[in-house]
Amino acid sequence: MKQLVLAEKPSVARDIARVLGCHNKTKNYIEGKDYVVTWALGHLVSLADPEQYGKEYKTWDMDTLPMMPKQWKLTVLRKTSGQFQAVKKLIHRNDISSIIIATDAGREGELVARWILQMSGNKKPLFRLWISSVTDKAIKDGFAHLKKGKEYENLFRAARSRAEADWLVGINATRALTCKYNAQLSCGRVQTPTLAMIAQREEEIRKFQPETYYGWKVSALGMTFVWEGKNGNQRIFKKELAQNIGKKLKAQKITVKKVERKEKKTYAPELYDLTALQKEASKRYGFSPKQTLNLMQSLYEHHKILTYPRTDSRYLTSDMTDTLKDRIKASAAGPYKKTAALLLRKEIKGNRRFVNDKKVSDHHAIIPTEQSVRLMELSADERKIYDMVVRRFFAVLMEPSVSEQIRIRGEISGEQLQAKAVLQKKAGWKDACEDQEQEENMMTNLPDLPEEGKQYVCDAPVMTEGKTKAPGRYTEGTLIDQMDKKGLGTVATRADIIDKLFRSYLLEKDGNEIKITSKGKQLLDLVPSDLKKAELTADWERKLTAIANGTQNDQKFMKEIQNYTQALIQDIKSADGTFHHDNMTRQKCPQCGKFLLSVNGKHGRLLVCQDRNCGYKKTIARLTNARCPVCHKKMELVGEGENQKFICSCGHKEKLSAFKARKAKEGKAMSKKEVSRYLKKQQKEAEAPINNAFAEALSKIKL
Repeated sequence: MKQLVLAEKPSVARDIARVLGCHNKTKNYIEGKDYVVTWALGHLVSLADPEQYGKEYKTWDMDTLPMMPKQWKLTVLRKTSGQFQAVKKLIHRNDISSIIIATDAGREGELVARWILQMSGNKKPLFRLWISSVTDKAIKDGFAHLKKGKEYENLFRAARSRAEADWLVGINATRALTCKYNAQLSCGRVQTPTLAMIAQREEEIRKFQPETYYGWKVSALGMTFVWEGKNGNQRIFKKELAQNIGKKLKAQKITVKKVERKEKKTYAPELYDLTALQKEASKRYGFSPKQTLNLMQSLYEHHKILTYPRTDSRYLTSDMTDTLKDRIKASAAGPYKKTAALLLRKEIKGNRRFVNDKKVSDHHAIIPTEQSVRLMELSADERKIYDMVVRRFFAVLMEPSVSEQIRIRGEISGEQLQAKAVLQKKAGWKDACEDQEQEENMMTNLPDLPEEGKQYVCDAPVMTEGKTKAPGRYTEGTLIDQMDKKGLGTVATRADIIDKLFRSYLLEKDGNEIKITSKGKQLLDLVPSDLKKAELTADWERKLTAIANGTQNDQKFMKEIQNYTQALIQDIKSADGTFHHDNMTRQKCPQCGKFLLSVNGKHGRLLVCQDRNCGYKKTIARLTNARCPVCHKKMELVGEGENQKFICSCGHKEKLSAFKARKAKEGKAMSKKEVSRYLKKQQKEAEAPINNAFAEALSKIKL
């Protein structure tokens, strides 16, 4: 008898099959003496569309809402039905004794497998492979410690409840809004409060009134003293008061009141979880959360040099401490050799700053695996992410940084001033982080310190002036961090939610900043206020976690969701409001004749047909990574074929052919293959689906 191993992706299935000694490859599975390994291609099965629950749901009609399935139906996805049939046949093979679930070790991975097994009518025993990396060693250890499938029943219940809740709220609210306002509108339990959060920030910026403030600086003893008022406040908001203080400071000596010296230890930042990594990669390299996740997935699945990316923990478990040296050795390549060698000379111990079993849920923090890295095989962007993870991993294993903090308090005519300096005594973990920001007032050599009670000559005081600043707009990095803090979504879903808001044209980008569109603002005016609250979906996530932990009943949760959905649809039905397209152009759709809408997509500007049933769209400008030779900003590529040209916001224009010639002259020419690949990528982005997860459902409405 053999065991059937069900992986989530073909690449992982191939790795598992190789480790298990399975070499007989077919189109749909790989077979060996004791195992048959197959894969799911992501979701093969999903919840059925409304149309499959009755004829009355084939047309979009407000009178049929809300839709409340008494018995939930599953459906096989048409695009991957061939693979599903192959997996089903394997499940029922007479020589298969049991099933080993080897999909991603998380809530959604559990759902992928369980729905396939349910749809296939499986009755055979289940086992679970739960691993955080796909190295040969991790796979062998995982198969040596398989868990019984029953231990993950609660995780499946949580995953199923999440899917059914999103169906109830999302499908019903989307149909209701679309029917009510005759427009392509969609909402969801995570995307709507996320959108509301961005709108709130826009409102704060709009209402903000800058205030001018003043301050004073005085140079003395080779240091800069800053005026301080009560409670250490250095800002003076009345100019007359600031001028009066300046008169006191003018042409005076400074009396040293107190000199304080204190040694300070600072420890390395915590290891990365996915959210922290996405935020930092956005700030440092401008990567979107989705881009960072995709790079991490490649480093995890393909290169096998980093651990599982979809984690919300920044700690390791105590049983991992014996593997730390192997992970250091595996990372000891290129620029990491020197630091790795220093670490390997001493005993590596785990401590509570980064090892804490209680702070690890499904997966530990992101760290290197025990598989040796081949830096030359990584792309430039993969190198950046790998570099961030390795340097952070090395940093937590190193000694703290030690500095001496010096504070000198002075007085001139009764006014208090203060000077600060920091003397670096021991870099410690900062040696592993080359890009670590320099601490303010950092010195390598400290001037002679003054004596308390003595007076010293000082330069003429200098008035400083500034303005209070409005809160900054969100970037994709700060947005995903804020979603995490407010409990919106999970580490596995947040990047997709942000992408969905862009594809729905509810958000747009201005450089790295995110702005809400007119469509987004109008949508928030039309959806019930309760759905816009972050507290609501955060509460749902807490309850889903409780279901996964076995401390809450999933049926009780779903009853709450049903009651909420009924109230939500009633609110939409009884609401007053209108929706209008204020981005309508005078250009007509070549397919249906209706006027086209001008939209700013995530990657450029498009013309889109207002009729979802038509679906026509045309990219008119694509934002590229090509830099303007005048102002160095990113340029747009407009036009088609030989008429394509780059345009910059500063006014610079350049034909694509001229751009290539200029690059060749500069010695930075792209090969024909690279140019072709780049243009194909741009075209692929232009042809990508323009709306969210309800695109197929929305396409059935007749407006």
